[in-house]
Amino acid sequence: MSWEAWIIFALFWAVFVTTPGPNAVNCITTGMNLGFRRALPGVAAILTQAALFLALSALGITALIAASPQVFEVAKLIGAGVLIWLGIRTWRQASRPVSAGAVSGGSVYGRAFLIATINPKSVAGYLAAFSQFVQPDVPLGQQMWVIVPTALTLTALSYSGYTALGVGLGRSALGAVASRPLRRALALCFIVYGVLLGSSTLPGRA
Repeated sequence: MSWEAWIIFALFWAVFVTTPGPNAVNCITTGMNLGFRRALPGVAAILTQAALFLALSALGITALIAASPQVFEVAKLIGAGVLIWLGIRTWRQASRPVSAGAVSGGSVYGRAFLIATINPKSVAGYLAAFSQFVQPDVPLGQQMWVIVPTALTLTALSYSGYTALGVGLGRSALGAVASRPLRRALALCFIVYGVLLGSSTLPGRA
């Protein structure tokens, strides 16, 4: 990968991972409720998903999924249902006191990995990365040594930043009047993402 191609890819990926979506909302929510250190397994889960999707993209798996409309639509509907369920669950828990000690690192990791995996932006982003930025005249292995570290570094910085933002919101809001509305606003984000994802699978919708 040339220097110019790397700069273009890095800019694309920076925009890709900093655009707010379900991953960002989850990082903010987790950071707000648990603090930065306890929320880090969520960032690790997103990095795991990113590494996995990069590997699958290199093998053409995500391209195969996108080429099968039926499989892709079913996956989107399942993802929509999970996001809506998470939103409803977060809404119902918004009025309860936060108990960070009751949350394990494993549950934070599993929730974040699930959200990252069902996020339709993931498939679109990885397909774009490999269809637009991989150079066919250069061995793929050589390009992966550049693409993967760049993508994972930018991903880690972005979602660590969202987690830190959540920590800041939590310190200023948790235990105050704004706590319940703020947590319910984040819950609504999950529901909205789920509804939009699910409605995009209906006939006649792009």
